[in-house]
Amino acid sequence: MRNAKQITLLILIVVAVIFLVWLVRHEFPSLVNQSPAGHEAPQAHVGPADIYPDPARTPGAVNPDITQENIRETICNPRWSTKSIRPEASYTNRLKVRQINEYGYADSKLRDYEEDHFIPLELGGNPTNPKNLWPEPFETSIADGGAHAKDRVENYLHAEVCSGSLTLEQAQREIADDWYRVYSTSVPH
Repeated sequence: MRNAKQITLLILIVVAVIFLVWLVRHEFPSLVNQSPAGHEAPQAHVGPADIYPDPARTPGAVNPDITQENIRETICNPRWSTKSIRPEASYTNRLKVRQINEYGYADSKLRDYEEDHFIPLELGGNPTNPKNLWPEPFETSIADGGAHAKDRVENYLHAEVCSGSLTLEQAQREIADDWYRVYSTSVPH
């Protein structure tokens, strides 16, 4: 009899725990969607998957030489140019060939891709780190999802940083979290 009471109690405890987990997940989703550091976890992307790099291969990387403290001398200085840090085409073309293969793209024509800096140079992106470079298709499953649309986001965010509306880190996070969200909500088109 004592064993039956213990089993019944154990079952009740398990059911109560399951119910509490369900309740927290459904009634307080903001508590569940937090990263370990306490920051909100990134939301799902707005656009289709083919307009974003694989986050495992290309999470983005920043240039340690460009900081919020020196943007007036670097990216926001009209005399500064990304040409001063842009890698040679021979480097990016070799990387593009390798990454098109790694990404498993059916189209292997180099001309159909821009070897793009995920965090762009004009927002303090790392110029040579492969974790910041990816073969971005010019044509995607949506008309405004290719490299040319992302270029418009880069220019928009660069202007926001240089005007003081956004910090460098905020702009880097915006483009890395979901560049297409910025395109669809903030970039005039």
